[in-house]
Amino acid sequence: MNEQTAAAVEVRNLSKSYGNFVALKNVNVTIAAGEYFVLLGPSGGGKTTLLRTIGGFQKPTSGEILLHGKSVGHLPPDKRPTTMVFQAYALFPHMNVMQNVGYGLKVAGLPKAQIAEKVDHALQQVGLTQFENRKPHELSGGQQQRVQLARAIVLDRDILLLDEPLAALDAQLRKDMCLELKHLQEKVGITFIHVTHNQEEAMTVADRIALIASGDLVEVGRARDIYRAPEKSFTAGFVGENNILKGEALEVTGTTATVDVAGSKLRIDTRGLSVEKGQALTLSIRSECVGLEQVNGDAPASDGMSIVGAYNESVYLGLTTSHLVRLPDGTEMVSRIIADTEAALPPAGAAVRLHWKPDDIRLHVQ
Repeated sequence: MNEQTAAAVEVRNLSKSYGNFVALKNVNVTIAAGEYFVLLGPSGGGKTTLLRTIGGFQKPTSGEILLHGKSVGHLPPDKRPTTMVFQAYALFPHMNVMQNVGYGLKVAGLPKAQIAEKVDHALQQVGLTQFENRKPHELSGGQQQRVQLARAIVLDRDILLLDEPLAALDAQLRKDMCLELKHLQEKVGITFIHVTHNQEEAMTVADRIALIASGDLVEVGRARDIYRAPEKSFTAGFVGENNILKGEALEVTGTTATVDVAGSKLRIDTRGLSVEKGQALTLSIRSECVGLEQVNGDAPASDGMSIVGAYNESVYLGLTTSHLVRLPDGTEMVSRIIADTEAALPPAGAAVRLHWKPDDIRLHVQ
């Protein structure tokens, strides 16, 4: 791969240990230039360790990091084409917005006129041109975050590393800032690598998502694919509201497996996975894909795309209502339905049938 076609970031066989604790395990990932890439996962999974290693703030135990095709393992943070946006805003309280944004350029020794021009352009990019003379304590949390973003992009480095940048904001402001971050990235055209444990935040901004947990890079894909078609069972359990079902393969015919789940025989597309009779399997189906209807009389025979259980309770969530159903083996399934009516709910313990389309249920062997 030559410099003209090199990806922005290549992580090769990267591992990081702290004594006996392994924070990253042989991670490999490539991030394209100009991509908005999100590292998503539970707390303590290794996301920030990977981000800080890319930025040069931590040294890997083994493996290699290439930025634009060049190995940077020997370079300190200020010699890499990266800049970091931290969770804590870390603004200088005695400096106004213009001074905070231009501080890095001043340290680099740029002329005052050039600093002023670059700072003005950066403030335009983040929508703060009317706030240049305010001190940090005179700004809202969202405005302080924009100052930190301006301070990062003014340095003209083409890989921006964001470590939980919206964690300190309230829910509504976080949603607004998500859209602002995405629009800013599209405007400046550089590579963003964004760490978060918030799924909605990740889905809003990401071109692609890497799910990281327990030091492993579990799965990488487009936001839509990670949500709608997860490959790994961990991904299905972490992203969105998925029903996770355990079963045993009764038979495999062509590309279809018949799986015993709580006494029902379900038909599942194997998706090219190797499945053998008697194998323990994991299935997932998103709660919004599960329909619900009360059973009158005897329970219907299994059609391969439904299962019967006992109605437990409902949880009203505004836009949707979650209906909780207990299967014969004790597993709880959720059917999430648009809550636009006040239709009578089944009584607790009533037999109900949960059903779905064939493409909505997925098989996982991990």
